Amino acid sequence: MSSSYEKFQKRRVITSYFSVVLSIFLVLFLLGILGLFVINSKRLSDNFKEEIVMTVFLKNEANDSVIKAFASELKTAKFAKSFAYVSKEKAANEHKKVIGEDFMQFLGVNPLQNSFDVQLKADFVTNPEIVKIKNRLSKNPMIADIVYDKQLVTLVNDNIRNISMWILIISGLFALVSVLLINSSLRLAIFANRFIIKTMQMVGATKSFIRKPFIQRSVILGLIGAGLAILALIGVLIYIETNFPNLGILENKLAIGAVLLGVLVLSVVITWLSTYFATQRFLNLRTDDLY
Repeated sequence: MSSSYEKFQKRRVITSYFSVVLSIFLVLFLLGILGLFVINSKRLSDNFKEEIVMTVFLKNEANDSVIKAFASELKTAKFAKSFAYVSKEKAANEHKKVIGEDFMQFLGVNPLQNSFDVQLKADFVTNPEIVKIKNRLSKNPMIADIVYDKQLVTLVNDNIRNISMWILIISGLFALVSVLLINSSLRLAIFANRFIIKTMQMVGATKSFIRKPFIQRSVILGLIGAGLAILALIGVLIYIETNFPNLGILENKLAIGAVLLGVLVLSVVITWLSTYFATQRFLNLRTDDLY
């Protein structure tokens, strides 16, 4: 009979430890994901901004030497991340694919112009900066027109500001919820041992002596949960880098290391504090109040 009871108690303890580790792992993993998203939010927004294209149309009089000279100018320009020359023949073929008909058969000539598709660096993707670039390039007498989506540029910048604000708010709320969840899991684990705590106190054990094994156990469980969370976060980073290499998410190794270290430190701090105050609560209770 006693053997069955001991097995039941052992299973209950293991289940309690497993639930604590699982809750710590899930909370720290989600908090780590949010941290990685925050530190990479500028990179993600910059990547999106740099997908916006400004098209520079050249006049028909622009010969090969003019085109090469303009390409050389773009290579040294601070605002240009990359650019591609699009001949009017290539543009006509692209239109043909989109429309499904060869419009040159009706017109007899190609009305399109040679052009450059310029992808700007993220810092220059604002309407005031693009206007400055447009005014600068328009001084070239061989440029016929410069076109970009003004509304899209405005929309992207406004949305990025709004999203950044909400990310900060959500990060703060999630951090608070994370602490409360881990604290609740550890308090439940301590609650199951409240009679042991009070018994040790009644036989003369000091509060620090009673707290020590509970704190050590909680910190170890926290480290196990944090280790699993760190492994899962590394797996997510490798997956993103493999499938979306253009994001360059692994380039900022220092920031990534700081997030992973933060997950580890947070697990120790939260488990230590939560266990300290949970044991202190039961140490201060009267024996009658334990029931």
